[in-house]
Amino acid sequence: MRPVQNQDSVQEETIALSVEGQSMSVYLTLSGPKDGPRLLLLHGWGSSMEHMKPLMNALSDRFRLVAVDFPGHGQSPVPKTSYGMQGHLDVIRGVVDHLGWTSCGIIGHSNGGRAALAWAANPAAAGRVSFLVLIGPSGIPRKRTSSWYLRTWTARILKAPFALLPPVLRDGGLDWLRHSLLWRMLGSSDYRALDGIMRETFVRTVNYYVTDLLPAIAVPVLVLRGANDEAVTNDQVTKLVNGLPAAGLHTIEGAGHYAQLDRPDVVVAAIDEMASP
Repeated sequence: MRPVQNQDSVQEETIALSVEGQSMSVYLTLSGPKDGPRLLLLHGWGSSMEHMKPLMNALSDRFRLVAVDFPGHGQSPVPKTSYGMQGHLDVIRGVVDHLGWTSCGIIGHSNGGRAALAWAANPAAAGRVSFLVLIGPSGIPRKRTSSWYLRTWTARILKAPFALLPPVLRDGGLDWLRHSLLWRMLGSSDYRALDGIMRETFVRTVNYYVTDLLPAIAVPVLVLRGANDEAVTNDQVTKLVNGLPAAGLHTIEGAGHYAQLDRPDVVVAAIDEMASP
């Protein structure tokens, strides 16, 4: 690890953690008064802690903050093996254990919200999460559209002939198919932008849903959604809130999927309210 103390009193560290049984490097920053209420900030997929900076800047005078770059994001290097949601939980647990934190609030954006929900439902997190503030959280299935069914059945038809081949030829053929231009066109823009380890990580992560975990999350949860959010629908966040024992939903006008960038004032006020005794 390499701790560094900057002039702005932000501590930077890169630590090695066991993530799904593999050693991965994770970059984090620590800021704010040591005796302040503790907050863990989790960014979304394909993002980094840089997209949480407006919150960090506004909260660091009164909260003890740790922000994390998940492996393969921001300043955390791409790992040698892929990881899924269990890997995200290994990162969260590893970071809070490294800091010696017994409990903290969690601010999660998009996929960071999915990870926060999965962690709050995990028995290993019992008593270690005080509240969640989730910004455009993912983890609830989106309503299927006709285009989704078209892409899905096209993919199945393309894969079907390879099932008739011997294992060696089948595996090689499927690998060729997954790297073909046609296959890439069937995937989302996030999928098309990735390759190798991070594409595998993306597939393993976005296909993890938290629906069945919601009843086990007893801590207070506030869900924030930008009114112009096109990545996470109102139907998805409504289902999320309705499935949680103690949750509220607030729509932020003038904001999209990155509400913490578009309206940081509203998000900061919500965090202050959730953290107040």
